[in-house]
Amino acid sequence: MTRNNNNRRSFLWNIGGGLGGVAMAQMLGRDALAGGAFTPKPEFHGGLHHPAKVKRIIQLFMTGGASPMDTFDYKPELARLHGQKLGPKEKPEGFTGAPGAILKSPFEFKQHGQTGHWVSSVFPKQAELVDEMTFLMAMASKTNVHGPGAYMMNSGFLLPGFPCMGAWISYALGKLTDDLPTFVVLPDAGGLPYNQRGTFSSGFLPAVHQGTMIDASSPQPIPELYARDRYKFATRDADRDGLALLDKINRAHARERPDDTRLDARIQSYELAAKMQLSAPAAFDLKSESETTRKAFGLDVKETQEFGRRCLLARRLIERGTRFVQVWSGPQGAKNNWDNHASISKELPPIAKSVDQPIAALLRDLKARGLFEDTLLIWTTEFGRTPFAQAGDGRDHNGGSFVSWMAGAGVKPGVAYGQSDDWGYKAAEGKMYCYDFHATILHLLGINHEKLTFRQNGIDRRLTDVHGHVVKDVLA
Repeated sequence: MTRNNNNRRSFLWNIGGGLGGVAMAQMLGRDALAGGAFTPKPEFHGGLHHPAKVKRIIQLFMTGGASPMDTFDYKPELARLHGQKLGPKEKPEGFTGAPGAILKSPFEFKQHGQTGHWVSSVFPKQAELVDEMTFLMAMASKTNVHGPGAYMMNSGFLLPGFPCMGAWISYALGKLTDDLPTFVVLPDAGGLPYNQRGTFSSGFLPAVHQGTMIDASSPQPIPELYARDRYKFATRDADRDGLALLDKINRAHARERPDDTRLDARIQSYELAAKMQLSAPAAFDLKSESETTRKAFGLDVKETQEFGRRCLLARRLIERGTRFVQVWSGPQGAKNNWDNHASISKELPPIAKSVDQPIAALLRDLKARGLFEDTLLIWTTEFGRTPFAQAGDGRDHNGGSFVSWMAGAGVKPGVAYGQSDDWGYKAAEGKMYCYDFHATILHLLGINHEKLTFRQNGIDRRLTDVHGHVVKDVLA
């Protein structure tokens, strides 16, 4: 890169600030897509390859590996075998300690709804809604390690550098609005998940398609959206004059490089920036919600207010045109997440309580507002946990089996697909890897996962790699 290019790029980013970077990425991706292999069809029944049932998605991701046999996968056999040393004699790869004795769940399970699905006492609010959920009871991962597991559930690969599902969806279908980013990430207030920003990266896809991270707990969720008060010279007129100058510089640069279409996209990016200055405040203003809604999401309770705020913001974003919103529960690390090595009985209840009421409120709210006609809600994690004890009554990592669920457009409510073995250690029937999970979600969006490709280093890459099938048993 030449010195002039370096100076020019620095000028572009400095004049635009954080917002300019977001806006530039959005416009770059739209123009690149328009000249590529796909024609975006964002309308409800458009899709790329067949009529779509889903238009937008909210994904709830539980960082750390939520324990299936302590939440949604009832295993009475663990109570019968409690205390017996029946696990593997050698420590499996990815386990952080030697397997202990069989450990029963310390929580009471009950059947709920007309379907009679078993749910642990840690999820009393979600338990009321099992007839609305589509459970995937035999999810599996190829790893027992957090970083690779989080990559796999998001990008389909164990290694970094590959686009996540949100990025692929943005690339394939494009935007629903010019006023907000297409793919938004709402991380936990305690920190980023495993792999940091890499988990919601666009990989080798154009940078526009990476997740736009928004700090929902900050007074300014998008930094540098407006000039600071001390910069009195940063007026509307000054902005207009600055953009006119920048437009002139960009167009002169583009004339010298007619094959570089990115410059035209950069010129348009500032239009999006101006629109976001008008649209973002309304989208992020949770005070405009009724007191009833705010209480339903748990914003008045310390334990639930952080996750509840992100769930409510996710709903506000998708109803305003954001296509994919990812809401994270828990940061990376050894505490305040779903990585319950030390004690299931002590560590799981607090993190479960922080999400239970907000998730139930989100599901009810989406349905009440008619958004479930074209919105899919997803709950998942990177892997499960062992039926064997660790450090007393903790559980170790386990990619052998875990639970995810979906609700909303295009899926059969009240269905439980697949099952794990009697201990919840391995998937037994209806085993699903991330490839099948992603293929099914793309299908609901009107996308054939085998046809959604991007050529990278001579290889036609896919979200589902060379695997995956649509799980038709869960489709409505």
